[in-house]
Amino acid sequence: MLPIKGLQKTSVIDYPGKICSVVFVANCNFRCPYCQNPDLILNHKKLPNIPEKKVFEHLKKRRKWVDGVCITGGEPCIHEGLVEFIKKIKSMGFLAKLDTNGSNPEMLDHLIRDRLLDYIAMDIKAPLKKYSNSAGVKVNVLNIRRSVSLILKSGIDYEFRTTVVPRLFREEDLISIGKWLKGAKLYCLQQFRSLATLNKEYQKEEAYPEDKLRELADIAKPYCDRVEVRA
Repeated sequence: MLPIKGLQKTSVIDYPGKICSVVFVANCNFRCPYCQNPDLILNHKKLPNIPEKKVFEHLKKRRKWVDGVCITGGEPCIHEGLVEFIKKIKSMGFLAKLDTNGSNPEMLDHLIRDRLLDYIAMDIKAPLKKYSNSAGVKVNVLNIRRSVSLILKSGIDYEFRTTVVPRLFREEDLISIGKWLKGAKLYCLQQFRSLATLNKEYQKEEAYPEDKLRELADIAKPYCDRVEVRA
């Protein structure tokens, strides 16, 4: 069973071009200090579980208005129950979007090979040489590289995205990421928000102004087909 801790019944921003419901799952194998969902990481055992049955009942009622389901977290790919959960979503006729940190390429490969995903959004935390610092844990960057490669070759719609935290992110980092992701169809720069963070020190951090994000986006444009700013 998937440890579901939150259900947003309707969203028009979490699945590009679609109306979706959003399922939030517990826990993550990263500890990004700027994480926007700290309760799902630190306090997930105290949060009540939402039975999968309740999610499916909701989807049946919203069949005419909802196109798909976005599964986010936390990190969905650390849970074995993810596969069966997505199979059920697909059997009901809904699209499935996965948000992932890319740390489990074996799970990602399974989902891609079984054609269970319609959209993948993978977070790119930093250039590979700085990955562990941004992720807050020791990261096997070979897994991250493999996940990026799987997504690029999958034939599935996708995006890569980076939350731009000023103290962790520099222009030269963007060039390194751009070279790494060269040829990607969509790369998004997301605004950092300090309202709730895993490390409370980051709640004092000032975000880049939107015009700075757009300057950074211009640096990435030579490398990717499309670059977006999400402020």
